[in-house]
Parts: sequence; structure tokens; C-alpha cells
Amino acid sequence: MKKDINIPVVKNVYVAVVHEYNDVYKTHDWNAYIINDKNVDLEVVLIVTSGYSKNKTTSIFRKKLDKLPAKSYAKIELMQEELFTLNNQFKVTFFEGNIMFDKTYLFRKNTINKNALQPIPLMEARGVLVK
Repeated sequence: MKKDINIPVVKNVYVAVVHEYNDVYKTHDWNAYIINDKNVDLEVVLIVTSGYSKNKTTSIFRKKLDKLPAKSYAKIELMQEELFTLNNQFKVTFFEGNIMFDKTYLFRKNTINKNALQPIPLMEARGVLVK
């Protein structure tokens, strides 16, 4: 029975933690984004985030986007630097047409830092990307 279940592979959808300047508070903040680098819209995007280590677990954060247009991105949440010592997990589920996709993006502890910054697709920003 399990062999009959088709679980499609997620391609061209990423999660990035971007280091960017906040004009309002005059600070540099870390923000998590979901990026749709596909040529089609994503519908009913559900994102569940949490952080964890051997001894510590954060509360669970949930976000829903009705639609994430093709070749676009949306902010998920502001991230405090204290969270970077934890594994940060983003479980993303969405529909592309009538097909449901699901993928877990994991930022391992201490991998989000200024030394790991790289250009982020579709954004004129630098951050840490998980594909």
C-alpha cells in the first residue's frame, strides 16, 4: 500500500533567514522568509516553526498564507538571535493546483550567522538559505 502513495518532491521553494536593516527602529534584524521561485502560485501555504535542542524547546509558531504568487516571497517571522543556538525547523505545506506538497526546512544550530550570508533568490538581500 505504501508504495502506491505518491509524495511529490518540493522544488524551487525555499526558506531564508535574512539579515536586513529596519528603518523604523534603526537596527539590523533577522527575518525568516518563504520564497516561491516557481512559475506558478502556491495556495494555502501553512508554515509551522519551532526551535529545539537537547534541553530546550521553543513554543510553536503558525502562519497561513492564502496565496504566495509565482516568483515572490513573504515574511514569516522576526527571529531573535538567541534562537540561533537552537535547531530551527520550518514545516511548510502548500497546494500547487490540486496537489499537496510538504517539506521540512532545518537550520541547524549556529548555522545562522553573519559569516554564512549569501545572496538570496528573488530578494535584493543577503541571508542564510535552506533549499
